[in-house]
Amino acid sequence: MQTDSDAVADAGDAGDVDVAADPNANGDTTALDTKAATVRESLAECDGVLIAFSGGVDSSVVAALAHDALGDDAVACTAKSETLPAAELDDARRVADEIGIRHEVVEFSELDDPDFVANGDDRCYHCRTMRLGRMYEAAHDLGIPTVCDGTNASDPGEGHRPGLQAVEELEVRSPLLEAGIGKAAVRAIADSRGLSVADKPSMACLSSRIPTGLEVTDERLSRIETAERVLREWGFAQFRVRDHDGLARIEIDPDELDAALNHDFVVAAREHLSDLGFDHVTLDLHGYRTGSVSPDEDGADETETGSDADDPAVADVFGTDYPTGE
Repeated sequence: MQTDSDAVADAGDAGDVDVAADPNANGDTTALDTKAATVRESLAECDGVLIAFSGGVDSSVVAALAHDALGDDAVACTAKSETLPAAELDDARRVADEIGIRHEVVEFSELDDPDFVANGDDRCYHCRTMRLGRMYEAAHDLGIPTVCDGTNASDPGEGHRPGLQAVEELEVRSPLLEAGIGKAAVRAIADSRGLSVADKPSMACLSSRIPTGLEVTDERLSRIETAERVLREWGFAQFRVRDHDGLARIEIDPDELDAALNHDFVVAAREHLSDLGFDHVTLDLHGYRTGSVSPDEDGADETETGSDADDPAVADVFGTDYPTGE
């Protein structure tokens, strides 16, 4: 489908990849306002846009600015698949409602693509190609000529990002990238608009928990999702459960690692994750690290943790009674 984009090629003019290391450090928001206005004006020239929407901070800022510019002619669209936790879909719906933008959900399965299932170094490319392909189908059905995503100006320089190749090949517009708006500025714009996702930490899709070369299966994705939901309910904020073919390796943010050494947590984690089908349950003493089993993790499709990711379900992890079978 033809889009309005001469997008990514123009990003080379964005020498100010970010407005500043801390755009609000001196209270001067003029540069941010100018950047946001540039995006709005650019989107206002479109007959309509569909935003590939995860509910993360990047796509939320694009959706908010598109809604400002185009009103009902802007649509946020989330792709539901096995790699998207149910809680993330719920959060995307909530954030779209917060913005006031129309929200559509389309479905597809990455597991239909043997290249994705094989889980090679280019897994993210195959995922993004399928995901954006569904976006174009939805846009066509709605009579919308342009598809946008939340790629920002910090993304191209952040290492292994095969998903960006799909964005370029499909000529998806990336308004933040076009305007030279990097991650810190995106968060500052979101904060200035009062968006609840302003501080939302990035989270790659569930397949990034599976080591490269080990097949992605529905069974593995399901037990990873459930295991991480349990950890969230127990009060941890930043973590991953890596699936090494039946061995669960739990990574906890270093600031929370002491809590993970609590005996009751150790017993409960072993019992609950064993019940999910893990043969062995381990705790990684290095703590949480992005990309520790998959080079695509930092570059996944801006799937991000819920807006309450920094607000754990319980205030005191040490004071939590972890449910066990004892």
